[in-house]
Amino acid sequence: MTDRELAVTAWESLFRAQVGVIRVLAAEFPTRTMSLNEYDVLFNLSLQPGNRARLRDINQLVLLSQPSVSRLIDRLVARGLVSKHPDPTDRRGTIVAITDAGFAQYRDVARLHMDAITELMGAALSDDELRQLAHLTSKLRPTHEAHPVPVAD
Repeated sequence: MTDRELAVTAWESLFRAQVGVIRVLAAEFPTRTMSLNEYDVLFNLSLQPGNRARLRDINQLVLLSQPSVSRLIDRLVARGLVSKHPDPTDRRGTIVAITDAGFAQYRDVARLHMDAITELMGAALSDDELRQLAHLTSKLRPTHEAHPVPVAD
């Protein structure tokens, strides 16, 4: 196999595995009160300083198109899970912050979601394989990414 064929085969395998895992997790998401995409926004906000971020930065953190993120944020605002405010340093920008109610709901769902991830990943891979997978995939992530995956020994 050539270097090119090997790289393409590895990419396809990684991509298909990721899609398969996401499909299972989305189908079995632990709550009907929050979608996996809504959870992703709340998860990313929970990692930001002050649990808040500019809307344009959220667009970079989640795997949705900009119009989809805007609509999703509006739904979260309507449900009281996040709030939107003008950016005091740039009035053209919008700050999105997770509310106390949003953080509480995120935290409850996160526990269940982590259990589902642990069950799915742990059934397929050993602890050593999970560490190796985390290490290998972290090498593929952009170096400017704000939250690298921690790899425990």
